[in-house]
Amino acid sequence: MSEPVAVPACAIPGTPLANATAGIMACVHCGFCLQACPTYLALGDENDSPRGRIFLMRSLAEGDLALDDPSVHTHIDRCLGCRACETACPSGVPYGALLEATRATLAQVVKPPLRARLILALFARRGLMRAVVAAARALRATGIPRLLARLPGDLGFAFAMLASSASPLSRARYRSRGTGARGSVSLLRGCVMEGLFAAANRATERTLVANDYTMVPAPNQHCCGALHAHAGDLEGARTLARRNIAAFEAAGAELVVTNAAGCGALLKEYGHLLADDDAWSARAAAFSARARDVSELLAAAGPRVGAPISYRVTYDAPCHLQHAQRVHAEPLVVLDAIPGLERVALVDSDQCCGSAGIYNLLEPALSAAVLAPKIAHIEVTGATLVVTGNPGCLMQIGAALCRAGVPARTVHPVELLDASYAAAARSGR
Repeated sequence: MSEPVAVPACAIPGTPLANATAGIMACVHCGFCLQACPTYLALGDENDSPRGRIFLMRSLAEGDLALDDPSVHTHIDRCLGCRACETACPSGVPYGALLEATRATLAQVVKPPLRARLILALFARRGLMRAVVAAARALRATGIPRLLARLPGDLGFAFAMLASSASPLSRARYRSRGTGARGSVSLLRGCVMEGLFAAANRATERTLVANDYTMVPAPNQHCCGALHAHAGDLEGARTLARRNIAAFEAAGAELVVTNAAGCGALLKEYGHLLADDDAWSARAAAFSARARDVSELLAAAGPRVGAPISYRVTYDAPCHLQHAQRVHAEPLVVLDAIPGLERVALVDSDQCCGSAGIYNLLEPALSAAVLAPKIAHIEVTGATLVVTGNPGCLMQIGAALCRAGVPARTVHPVELLDASYAAAARSGR
């Protein structure tokens, strides 16, 4: 019988990182994570690999490095949090939780950049967030962002991101009908999804109804808290999680569905996020057990086949869908159920696009370096549509395609299924 791993004395007791020591010690530094890590591939620096960052975490916990060491902050800040290393890891290291705990601990000593704090404050304030995205949506409608997308630098890329949030498909017009036999579902509308990708939200609702789910509104929901958790603002994330748990409990639906991979990953981890809260831990665990990505529900239902639509598409897997939620086949089941759709495989579709929440705003140069190979691979496919299920990915990839002059556009998979159902309704099927 093997001896238990000895856990060294912690130099920073009471911190989130101290509570994650067992996860740190699970890493055997085998190196399987290296080729899965986008920042290591881009920079070639061991400190910018998962095992290198875990070594830094251990050095912090054991007191060999100070919490205000600038090099530690640099390498931890450079992490995308894509969690591809978790998929590659044979030891089951919970890297995502370790990263969040480390950032929360470091933030006690050195505050995150002002830009990050402002963005997180915006997402935590529902009314203000709605006003900002409404203004962004109005600006998008003018066509100005697409005209300014070719401006150099970060400003041009920001305009390109906004322009690419518009759906490339015609608005679907049909009345969705179903039996409701598969149970009741409430949709996490999301901040950016409802603000800039409302077409995908309405498509989600229609396609679920068409596949025999009953939609139940959850009017008092808030931001999911994913951006806060990834940035190390765990208390902010917990506050938002409690509000959402209460809102969806009041709605009374059997399941909670999301069409944003990053949101879905955190919804499924509310139980972990609130594990130490006696008043909320059981409720959080029950909530997480009810959370599903829309592709999971549609794939479970078939999904129902619509009418043919003719597009050449390629699928790019969102990191927090494939690596955090371990949902791989379901989005492809959805796409392959659409008649007339030509799906072309994308090389390295499992690699991060560099969006990673607000990472592209905080580390734009490295984000662009991570994204560049993906755009080259997409161009080779000759696809007219790049399909992916996360708002950050939709805008990040869409913006780069626009600025590179590649004619492909980005679209959420449920929008394509919705278009197929709309075509069937027009033909009387």
